[in-house]
Amino acid sequence: MPTRPDGDAAALTARIRDALAVQADPERARGQQAYMKSAMPFYGVPVPEARRIARTAAKSAGATDSAVLQDAARSLWDAAAHREERYAAMALLALPAASADSRIVPLIEHMVRTGRWWDYTDELAHRLAALHDREPVATAALVRRWSTDEDLWIRRIAIISQLGRRERVDRDLLADVIDPNLADREFFIRKAIGWALREFARVDPDWVRQYAGTHELSPLSRREALKHF
Repeated sequence: MPTRPDGDAAALTARIRDALAVQADPERARGQQAYMKSAMPFYGVPVPEARRIARTAAKSAGATDSAVLQDAARSLWDAAAHREERYAAMALLALPAASADSRIVPLIEHMVRTGRWWDYTDELAHRLAALHDREPVATAALVRRWSTDEDLWIRRIAIISQLGRRERVDRDLLADVIDPNLADREFFIRKAIGWALREFARVDPDWVRQYAGTHELSPLSRREALKHF
């Protein structure tokens, strides 16, 4: 991985933390923490604003190198004292220099395994969706492997990794990541299966109807999958 002076990432990290702290809203923070059932406190900064802060800081710092963005994202994530720092970390990975780099996969995996909640996992799924377009063979192999992982959040991101791809969805891959999880009783897995199928039904309802008719979906997954029929 190309490297840049440590100070670049450190300066970007500090700039983002400072900007988040300035906009702290304790009253909003209490509501956010309760809603997310989060042990980690919030600053009280809305998620879109946390993302904007990350993007603006990266632009102001001239951070266009994937390695620097990844270093800053990992620092924000691992040392986070407030949840918005993690939202900002994920926003850095959405910037073009990082999102186009398949070497962010280990960091995505690290974030999913250590974050262990739906807001992190669902946001990071967008990064995999981008990699499906850029490196389809390697990314398909990755999510097939992740679909049988012991960690439910890794399995969830595998299932929803093609959300938003519409006509570009690989049907065989979608079935391959759902199939090993059909019997799972975990709510977040069943919800993910239904979500992935429901979204693809907007593009190919016949395929989803046939899949639902030939596979033993849980009531939750089936209800979600066929919601718009």
